[in-house]
Amino acid sequence: MCWRPLCWFLWLWSYLSYVQALPVQKVQDDTKTLIKTIATRINDISHTQSVSAKQRVTGLDFIPGLHPILSLSKMDQTLVVYQQILTSLPSGNVLQIANDLENLRDLLRLLAFSKSCSLPQTSGLQKPESLDGVLEASLYSTEVVALSRLQGFLQDILQQLDLTPEC
Repeated sequence: MCWRPLCWFLWLWSYLSYVQALPVQKVQDDTKTLIKTIATRINDISHTQSVSAKQRVTGLDFIPGLHPILSLSKMDQTLVVYQQILTSLPSGNVLQIANDLENLRDLLRLLAFSKSCSLPQTSGLQKPESLDGVLEASLYSTEVVALSRLQGFLQDILQQLDLTPEC
């Protein structure tokens, strides 16, 4: 009889019996805190106050607007688009925000996992096709509109987290 697999199984079982799952409420609180931090970073960039998140700007239709009802999957997909846009901007102001969005996506994946949801995998960040031309023509407007809409979107996520969003 081979004792090695049995010993390994017993060791693993004893280890797993001591490991506690991360409380969902803690993940949700961390998610809310990170959203508030990102909103504060956006507020610290002074020129983002000049455009309403609801205002339509010609040529910037690829930047997501506000969503009344959000699932965890839709939140993740929209954050990917914002990440793509922010990483394309040459401004140093938005790099930390783009990194924070990645961390926010990780927290949303943990929330989804806790609900036994599987979020679709997003491949590497690719820029929307129309982004390069828009950046050449109106770099400043793109940054202002993207950050303004992102801030509104983050507020939507905060509200949805209180309502326990679906997969």
